[in-house]
Amino acid sequence: MFEFSWPLAFLLLPLPWIIALIKPTPVKQPLKLRMPSYATIAANGSINGKQKRYLSPLESLVWLALIAALANPTYLDDPIALPSEGRDIMLAVDLSYSMTEEDMAYQGGYVDRLSVVKVVLSEFIEKRQGDRLGLILFGDTAFLQTPLTRDLNTVSQMLSESQIGLVGKATAIGDAIGLAVKRFEQKEKSNRILILLTDGQNTSGNLQPDEALVLARDAGIKVYTVGVGSDGRGGFSLFGMGGISSGSSIDENTLKHIASETGGLYFRAKDVKGLQQIYTELDQLEPISDEQQTFRPTLSLFFWPLLFALSLTLLILVTQQMRMYVRGDR
Repeated sequence: MFEFSWPLAFLLLPLPWIIALIKPTPVKQPLKLRMPSYATIAANGSINGKQKRYLSPLESLVWLALIAALANPTYLDDPIALPSEGRDIMLAVDLSYSMTEEDMAYQGGYVDRLSVVKVVLSEFIEKRQGDRLGLILFGDTAFLQTPLTRDLNTVSQMLSESQIGLVGKATAIGDAIGLAVKRFEQKEKSNRILILLTDGQNTSGNLQPDEALVLARDAGIKVYTVGVGSDGRGGFSLFGMGGISSGSSIDENTLKHIASETGGLYFRAKDVKGLQQIYTELDQLEPISDEQQTFRPTLSLFFWPLLFALSLTLLILVTQQMRMYVRGDR
């Protein structure tokens, strides 16, 4: 659709005619005998000295085009929905060797913990439209795999390509939290959330969990901790002889303490269903805004009537010059 940004400009349309109706105050001059020249006659429009008081059709059209340009005609395109203002969520995934334990029930069998985390977490990422997600992987230390972004496909791909032992054998929970705090500080204040998934206890890193949680609390980051692993039921471990899993060595007390001190919650994921329920519950705990924002692309078209007015003005000037030339020849 079209609209004028400043429609009040059309109130200026009658201005030339109003000015023409105003009679100027006569100025007394000494009596002199003067003969009008051809130039004066051409400029005044008549030989009796009466000046033209109204605009010609072309001049009126020029004035109308100038007013239309001043009113700034604008074309409005169809509304486009903007991404909802969501949450900033950092995912921290444990890649220590204990994540290879095959004690997670999945599709009638047992698979390793990381495989289950990838499957369920990928579904979680796919549903995060409007959120900015980042991915931290940690083992002996922590490193940023994906910064906070709305490109959810990239986050999901980086998660699927992660491998056990990529960052060492141990578990640096404190470093993972500390890195998340550092990355959040580089963004404007928002609804900051860290989801930390681990199956063990802090055994490495430069930052202790208690020190890291203080940093997270001061930065206003809610940490939701997730303990991944069954209670020692069937399966196979790369570090065992097979048959029976070595069981979970999750430091639940530390994970609960981190979550409590930062305003988050601790969850225990013993199987796929449990992990899925955790992500569903997180949606309820940290709801996204339902307010839909839109914008309409606009294109200013003032230059078209302005170009039209300039073209007509040029035409009028050329026409006047031709008339003067013809009169001069006569």
